[in-house]
Amino acid sequence: MERQTDRRPGAYARRRAHFALVFFALMAVGLFAWNPDNLYLWIKALHIIAVISWMAGLFYMPRLFIYHTDAEPGSVQSETFKVMERRLLRIIMTPAMMLTWIFGLYLAWSVYGFQGGWLHAKIGLVVLLTGVHMFFSRAVRAFEQDENRRSARYWRFMNEAPTLLMIVIVILVVVKPF
Repeated sequence: MERQTDRRPGAYARRRAHFALVFFALMAVGLFAWNPDNLYLWIKALHIIAVISWMAGLFYMPRLFIYHTDAEPGSVQSETFKVMERRLLRIIMTPAMMLTWIFGLYLAWSVYGFQGGWLHAKIGLVVLLTGVHMFFSRAVRAFEQDENRRSARYWRFMNEAPTLLMIVIVILVVVKPF
């Protein structure tokens, strides 16, 4: 019986993720080569897709940590969480974060010329969100080495950080208060 934690499904998931990234990159390059009148809208759509993917990972990762905290180190359950956390980070979150930054900086430069207080605040908050991502990355490594020192309660609290940052970022983008 093949399980999702076995090497083969992991390799298949990696190939799918690489295919998705290559497709995304080719789509972006194709758009720049085609240079349609509505290129801005295409790049904006790709940016939103990347943001949604990144945020989904940022919301889910601390939930995995909460459950992983309760698993006995070395148990089958703990080893399964390690695989889930590693794949979520490497296959979804990190590529989505990179695409978010690439498309977002392009939009900030091409549409707004990096002008506007709301844009500067948004970029600052995205830097903080990237810091949360890096913090979660270090936690994945700690869990992988069975060295987590944080409680489930702590991870419940950390589960709110991406949510709060996202709320403020969305308000800044939509309302542009300053």
